[in-house]
Amino acid sequence: MKVALITTCKGRTAHLRATLPENLQFLGQDALVVLLDYNDTEGLGDYIQAEHRADLDSGRLVYYRNSDAPRFHMAHAKNQAHRCALLEGAWFLVNVDADNFTGPGFSDYVVRRFKEGTAEEEAVFLGARGNHRGPGGLTKVRTPPGCFGRIAVTADAFRQAGGYDEIFAGWSPDDKDFANRVANLGYCWRRIRTSFLRSIKHGHGLRFQEYALQTFDEVEWLTQRKNLTVVNAGVVGTGTVQRNFSPEVIDLPPIPARVFGVGLHRTGTTSLAQAFRVMGLDAAHWESPHWAKYIWDEMQAQGRSRTLEMHYALCDLPIPLLFRQLDAAYPGSRFVLTVRDEATWLESVRTHWRLRHQWDGDVFSNMAHKLLYGQADFDAEVFLARYRRHNSEVREYFAGRTADFMEVTINEHTSMAPLCRFLGMSAMNRPFPHKHKSADQEKYNDRS
Repeated sequence: MKVALITTCKGRTAHLRATLPENLQFLGQDALVVLLDYNDTEGLGDYIQAEHRADLDSGRLVYYRNSDAPRFHMAHAKNQAHRCALLEGAWFLVNVDADNFTGPGFSDYVVRRFKEGTAEEEAVFLGARGNHRGPGGLTKVRTPPGCFGRIAVTADAFRQAGGYDEIFAGWSPDDKDFANRVANLGYCWRRIRTSFLRSIKHGHGLRFQEYALQTFDEVEWLTQRKNLTVVNAGVVGTGTVQRNFSPEVIDLPPIPARVFGVGLHRTGTTSLAQAFRVMGLDAAHWESPHWAKYIWDEMQAQGRSRTLEMHYALCDLPIPLLFRQLDAAYPGSRFVLTVRDEATWLESVRTHWRLRHQWDGDVFSNMAHKLLYGQADFDAEVFLARYRRHNSEVREYFAGRTADFMEVTINEHTSMAPLCRFLGMSAMNRPFPHKHKSADQEKYNDRS
């Protein structure tokens, strides 16, 4: 999995002249540096062309330029640079400030720490520890000044959190806020070894020449936001950039805050979830009755769901029952209605109801069906009428919102390309994965 060291720069070319060569020197095999020139006016582009052409040609360094930014906007610049790293196919995203050195073996260390988390069945992210935190002698382990912005996350975590909150324009706790929200999404914080944290010392005069110090009480601000998770409503690092001095302009439009499949069960929801995964998105589909009940209960009690937020793309019950509430709770999301021929849908549901005897023992299946149909037992007339009403209600609710809503009939011939374009991703001109067909499921032949 590729790791990207992500750096933004405006007015810091002198720092990059010191840090970039060393950071490139110590890159691991499957790593690259993604540098965003945030409309610099002090010769950054000239320096890169003159001194790092070989690194550009090898792909170890990728240079993007934003030519429109009037001044440095802290969170927007970071988001835009992270999105550029996503364009490069990076899976591990590491913010490295322009005045930071990474040290020998850092990129390999990052990959190893994430793999260790996976081995322990933990979703993790990495960060520099705040000073004076830790028992006993650990208070003496000091994070060097200027390195607190070193945060490493997966591409999934970045999307799920909505990136850095762009309410933070200048010098501010944008990094602490981002780390807090990633932790709220269920990721476990792991400390970056202090030996990898080194920076160029400089004063506030240089620090604030491109942006202002935002004036607010940091502790109070972060306390007010302590339960926050998703921000920006999909408007994450938007704008235009150019790559490696090409005249071609690359548009970075809004990205979905979340993606919801709102088609009823037996309409290809398993295939839709698998398509999301093929596209590289974290997708969830009826993980368990308890999981579905958590989402339902949290949405009813709080108007949002922590369980839901731990995933990026979701479908199957109870998601279709919540489409109105989800639209209000997660602005900037996209909604996909899967449909199929009524007769084949009804027959598929009839077959699915052969499992009815298994649902009496779980915590949500019968409840979900009663919420949807008003009853737990199969009734062709009632079920078909509800299917028609659901599809009609969804279409009416999203009428005219073509940027937020699409409808698709999934079969073995349906191309994924329109869905990819709808989600702002590179088009995959291949059929949907056709998963969970009733005829292929042995469980439906078991009448015991």
